[in-house]
Parts: sequence; structure tokens; C-alpha cells
Amino acid sequence: MGMTMTQKILAAHAGLESVKAGQLIMANLDMVLGNDITSPVAINEFYKNGFDSVFDKDKISLVMDHFVPNKDIKAAQQCKQCRTFAKCFSITNYYDVGDMGIEHALLPEKGLVGPGECIIGADSHTCTYGALGAFSTGVGSTDMAAGMATGKAWFKVPSAIRFRLVGKLNPMVSGKDVILHIIGMIGVDGALYRSMEFSGEGLASLSMDDRLCMANMAIEAGAKNGIFEVDQVTLDYVKDRVNRPFTVYSADEDAEYDEEYVIDLSAIEPTVACPHLPENTKMARELSEIVPDQVVIGSCTNGRLSDMKAAAEIMQGKHIAKGVRCIVIPATQTIYKECIKRGYIDTFIDAGCVVSTPTCGPCLGGYMGILAEDEIAVATTNRNFVGRMGHITSKIYLASPEVAAATAIVGKICDPRDLK
Repeated sequence: MGMTMTQKILAAHAGLESVKAGQLIMANLDMVLGNDITSPVAINEFYKNGFDSVFDKDKISLVMDHFVPNKDIKAAQQCKQCRTFAKCFSITNYYDVGDMGIEHALLPEKGLVGPGECIIGADSHTCTYGALGAFSTGVGSTDMAAGMATGKAWFKVPSAIRFRLVGKLNPMVSGKDVILHIIGMIGVDGALYRSMEFSGEGLASLSMDDRLCMANMAIEAGAKNGIFEVDQVTLDYVKDRVNRPFTVYSADEDAEYDEEYVIDLSAIEPTVACPHLPENTKMARELSEIVPDQVVIGSCTNGRLSDMKAAAEIMQGKHIAKGVRCIVIPATQTIYKECIKRGYIDTFIDAGCVVSTPTCGPCLGGYMGILAEDEIAVATTNRNFVGRMGHITSKIYLASPEVAAATAIVGKICDPRDLK
């Protein structure tokens, strides 16, 4: 029996000719990632277990993004601990105030992850890098500690679900709508500990930003990882970024899949996930009675340049509705700077938005946009669990940048195609 893309990557990194679903393996790692919340726990475990060196100072990334600039004394202490560790072991890829970004936007942008690589990160949305044809998955801080010291990690090889994409996205529809549609279809446990593999002629319709968004939310379907077939779009993206040899892995024709779905991209509508699960999806047009208190455009899911462009084009020459707070967060400093050059920041500010330095803050209810009792948010983030962005009675609707921007302008959830 043949192997899937994920299985081929894991076999190569375990030094095996082949692997099969359910097999336990130890694989070599190409990158170990941590942030300012998870790294301190991993650092404590690193020292607790007697480690005194890292396996490769160039293959560890520490990104200060959740509470940076620091929101309080505890956040400051956590970042100091990471800063001290990075200095002690000469960690090459340490990113802090001034050069940081939201980790899952920053690493692809910097070329720190690439096709065919094996990546772990102490953050559940590490699955983002599957957009580049890599195997990447979130782990606990203890596994991160072991990974930093040994360059290895244990995995149970996942089985897979194949999503064959056909057709082409319509205007005002993006990868966020596609992945919300899929999660609504299979449920938040529909891919539990399985690989979500995306292929088909429809890939040509998806930009790299669309793919990064979709792979990012594979975890919201319970997946071990999401991964896209490498094509010319992928190769063009990594060409000037990834400056080391990499291997492209394709699934065998006789690879075994638990399930297969055909997704017609031309049939996808602007989609919103209603409280309190990403699977609770409806068409944006069905939710016109929902009046938000706050709109957030940003995050590791939708804070990239194309997301900023989509929101700015909708807001150009308009003003957000009275009573709505709109927070815009470019995902990296590079994206922020490009938004300034293109005039997007002026557009956002003139429309009545506040623009923040890159941070995960509001997405996890940390800071920069906490919700009060019974408040409603429309956000381009990835989770809408109870209390995720603030008070336990608040409500979160997940949407694309297009839907979020249109909603901010109209003052109620809006299909961007209906915006007059």
C-alpha cells in the first residue's frame, strides 16, 4: 500500500522506507517553535531534565507574540525568561519587540519552514505550515523541551482524509470561507488525529495566503495536521525565501485514505461560524440580525497582506458603523510596513479603526480587545469557544476579512457582495 504526503515525510524523517497509520516512530525535526506563553514552560522542563545544550541553534524559533509588547508584569517576566534562554544558547531565530510578528505568519515569511520538512511547535496552530507541503503539528511544552535538546520527537503516524478541490473561488470568497465550510461539513472532531490532505485542480484558485489560512484551521477539525500538495504557487512562494535544499513529497496513487471529499470551490459562499464552535456554520446572509460590538481583523489565520488588502478595499472611503469598535492587526512588521506604503493604514484609521502592532492579544482573550459581558465580536480569528475572547457570556462569530470589514461598515453581519 502506498503512502500519503504526510506519511512520506514522516518516513523520511524517521529514516524508514515506509510507515503506516498507527505506527509509532521517532522523527528528526527541522524546526522547533515556541512563543512567549509556551516557551517558559518548555524552558523549565529543559533545565529540569538536565539538558545543557540545544540540538541546533538555527533550528529553534522563539517568537514573542501573544502578550508583546508586554501587557503586565507576568508577561514581562515570561519574555525575559525567553530572552535570557535565547541569549544563553545563541538562538538564531529569536523575535521580540520591533522585529516580531505573529508566529505562524512570521515563520513562512522568513523562510524558516519549507516543503517536505518536519516541524513541531508548542502552539496548536503550528499546523499552518502544511500549506507549504510540510508536516507541522502542535505539541505540548514538554515535547518542545525535548525537541530543543535532541532534535527529535515521537509521533503516531496519522491516517488521512483527502479533500479534492475543484472549480474556482468567486470574488469576495476566500480560503477562510472554504475551511469554515469544510469544518461545518465534517465537524470539530471530523478529522480527529488524522491528516487533512488537500489536492486537485482547484488548488490553482487558492493563493498561498488562502492555503496558510486553511492549514491553520485544520486543528479546528481535530486534525493532527493539514497539508497541501506542492504546486507552482508553492514553489513561487518559497523561491526567494527558503535558501536550503528541500524535498517535495507527493502522495502515492494507491495511498490509503479513510475518507475522500470533493469540494467545489465555485459553490462556496461567504461563511460564518456562529458561537460557540467552528462547526456551527451559516451563510453570512443568514445572520443579518447579528449586531456586533467589536470587529477584529488579523491573527495567525487572517492577518496577512491579502487579508489587509481585502479589508482596506471594502473600507475605502467609508466609515465603520456607530457603536462598533474595529481593531486591525497586521500579522508581521513587514506586513504592517507594506500596509503603510500602500495606504491601507490610512484607510483603516480614516474609517475609524484602531491599528495595532502585531500581536495575538485579542484572539485568545489576552489583551488589545477583551470582550465584556454579553458583547458580540465578529473576528477573523480561528476559535469561538465560550470565553475565548473575554467574558464567558460574550459571543464570537468567525468570518473572513471580507465579511468582517463589511460587517464593521454596515454594523451587522453582512455578505460583502451585498455591500452598497
